[in-house]
Amino acid sequence: MRRSIIFTMRHILRLLPKPSHFAGAEWGAVRKDPARVSARVALAFPDLYEVGMSYLGQKILSEAVNRREGLWAERVYAPSKEAAAIMREHGAPLCTLESDTPLAELDALAFHLTHELCYTNVLFILDMAGLPLHAAQRDASHPLVLAGGGCAFNAEPLAPFVDAFVLGDGEEVLPDILEMIPGFKARGLSRREQLEELAKVRGVYVPSFFEDGKPLLEGYDSVEKAVVADLDAAPFPLLPTVSCGQAVHDRMSLEIARGCTRGCRFCQAGMIYRPVRERSLPELSRLADEGLTVSGYEELSFLSLSTGDFSSLESLFEQSAGRCLADQVAISLPSLRAGTLTPRMLSLMAKLRRTGATVAPEAGSARLRAVINKGITEEDILAHATRLFASGWQSIKLYFMIGLPTETDEDLLAIADLAVKVLRCAPPGAKRLQVTAALSTFVPKPHTPFQWEAQIGREETERRLALVRQALAPYKKITMRWHEPGMSWLEGVFSRGDRALAPAVERAYRLGALFCSWVDMLDVSLWEQAFEECSIDAQAYLDARDPERPLPWDHLRCGVGKAYQLRERKRALEEKYTQDCRFGSCRQCGACPELCPEPELHTPGVRPRVNLPEPEWKASLEAERVAQAAGDREAGELEAGVAVERASERPGQPQPREELTHRAAHFRVWFSKTGPAAYLSQLELANVLERALRRSELKPAFSAGFHPMPMITFGWALPVGVESLEEWFALFLREPAASAEVSSRLDAALPEGLRVTRVDELGMGKKVAQPVAEEFLLEFLLEGDELAARMEQWRAFWARENFPWFSVTKKGSRTVDIRPLAAAMAQESPNTLRLTFSWAGNRYVSPLKLVKAVNEDISFKDFTLTKIRQIFE
Repeated sequence: MRRSIIFTMRHILRLLPKPSHFAGAEWGAVRKDPARVSARVALAFPDLYEVGMSYLGQKILSEAVNRREGLWAERVYAPSKEAAAIMREHGAPLCTLESDTPLAELDALAFHLTHELCYTNVLFILDMAGLPLHAAQRDASHPLVLAGGGCAFNAEPLAPFVDAFVLGDGEEVLPDILEMIPGFKARGLSRREQLEELAKVRGVYVPSFFEDGKPLLEGYDSVEKAVVADLDAAPFPLLPTVSCGQAVHDRMSLEIARGCTRGCRFCQAGMIYRPVRERSLPELSRLADEGLTVSGYEELSFLSLSTGDFSSLESLFEQSAGRCLADQVAISLPSLRAGTLTPRMLSLMAKLRRTGATVAPEAGSARLRAVINKGITEEDILAHATRLFASGWQSIKLYFMIGLPTETDEDLLAIADLAVKVLRCAPPGAKRLQVTAALSTFVPKPHTPFQWEAQIGREETERRLALVRQALAPYKKITMRWHEPGMSWLEGVFSRGDRALAPAVERAYRLGALFCSWVDMLDVSLWEQAFEECSIDAQAYLDARDPERPLPWDHLRCGVGKAYQLRERKRALEEKYTQDCRFGSCRQCGACPELCPEPELHTPGVRPRVNLPEPEWKASLEAERVAQAAGDREAGELEAGVAVERASERPGQPQPREELTHRAAHFRVWFSKTGPAAYLSQLELANVLERALRRSELKPAFSAGFHPMPMITFGWALPVGVESLEEWFALFLREPAASAEVSSRLDAALPEGLRVTRVDELGMGKKVAQPVAEEFLLEFLLEGDELAARMEQWRAFWARENFPWFSVTKKGSRTVDIRPLAAAMAQESPNTLRLTFSWAGNRYVSPLKLVKAVNEDISFKDFTLTKIRQIFE
């Protein structure tokens, strides 16, 4: 029997830090009628909300599940330690954001495993849900605990805690699993019987049916990954759940391709996500246009493992730039291979909200880049940096790894040397110039040619970092950043771990090891204690492996075979480069059944993009070189050898910057802020309203300057957790509009809890009158003597002539007399007061703080405060 729930998370929202992260108020959140749903899953990201809301994989799986009738995917994130303590104090289990349903009442819980340092957070979420940590302790009455993501390709350290893993692409597998669950229930299958049925599904790994890599279930000898053959036909979220403004990467992410065959020998993703599949330009155009319209995002990011290798990158950029320029939407590209940004693309990016530029040489020397098969030259890197600086970029970030196989101190010094050369590519006189060299420690990953190599220890990592740091010390405009050595050490232990590490995961969790990918939360000593108590030699997991001996993940098949990995390892030690098979001969890695004589991966219908013509960017750069050699001053405007017109000369292109700042109309928009929207902070509210304006297709006037923003003015900030029936903001539009049109279009674009109540037209002056007083209803959720005591405190306050209150703010501490701020008080009911606070002379104080000042030590769960009216002179 599951225990009855007294409190859920919604009951204690006002007590939690960052309550908007638990309220489920986001635009795009999917809500269904539980009575009409046959199977429900919580997509669990084992990190904080602001990290999980950046993860595209969760949004793709949510779309894949929710588009099927009868299935419902909701979200859940790991609560902070502070929030978890409050939940435990009140007996509130972890619940889904969309419906506030305790996780234990769902049919399945599906974890995203994006890195090894999240393993204790998986146990944290299970524990906060009130579920047994071990799969063997759960039965058919408990939700299925599933997991997927890159770490699933070596699932052993988490094997005892997870019922089943999904290897590879989950868009088809997860919905299929959920559709099996009603049948499991109807047939009364035990948990083991359920898992036997799941083991028949391609891509599903049930760890309890293996021991030391050997099968325990007849006919279930290995697991082949699941592959989505056609990305155009695959589910992709046009309207993902839009963060309220606190995500780390808060933008519309558009996956343009999946897989990479560049063959970087350290890169696990480049191996396990083969073969390469691209979305078509028409489909990408549709997704970008409709996605920006319905989401309201102000930034668009093109994502893939190797975005610069997308076969039509320049055409993709060109077709997106006009729309983005018109609405001041930035386009960001992930770290690109040197040379993949053409002059035309750079010119268009310079007109947009500019994002950072990143380049990933990975190694400083040409020799070491040959070892890792990076395939770019120093000339490519410096030419790329020169173009970026010439196009107006002031900062460039360079990504490097240290501890790569065969690395010497000479290779390390080459990192500093390359960073200095990049700095010198900038034109003279650049004032805000900054080059950042970001260093991380090489971690050998399963299913890669380097999976047998050793990882350097923490002391050696510190020595190598110090060597590079010393070489860069004379250069004030070069900043060096590095990955925490303790994190890399821990990642290395679990990256190639086996099932023997599972007890250490559980012990470290019990000791308090959580959020280990956060520098300020990682405590390596807890892991050292856990390894010692579990008699685990952590160093052994960092040592080199014998290529002749079996590996813990050999039964988990990613398509790329061990024979290919060994060949590539040999070529690495010989410093030989292997060409990308898309532009050269097939290397028989095993991932493409149509070409490989003995494929590891048997997936009918997958058509890898092989022997493609050279990408557009190569032709464009070649045209640039030819033009430069001929002394053509217009080289920066050549595309494949043909001159292209400037953006401002094209029909249908956006207005010049001065028209974006034009003010044609001015309105005061009145709205209510209730329910889950009451937990939005003022900063989050501003972000939500900006995106709502984009969705409404109203045209706000923008400020001038380097980073244009919509011209919006707000009233007094409403405290988090306080509802309001009468809020407002003032808005300039650059195109005329009627008040009724503004009201209807904006109201339709607002998330739950925000509603437009009316719209008033204002004069064209920038100054907007603020209220001199506001009226609130204070309702106590108390009874008996507690209620009487709180009411008496207000009567005593009202009877006093002054009421000194000690206040601590960011500006310092002071004592303020708050009695003059109370202009009126009346008792509406036995537990409700009507209070009018005066802000005459701009003496605004948070009304929530005023209540807490009068009702000392009162808990947020004991009252509600609602603004009902604003009073102007």
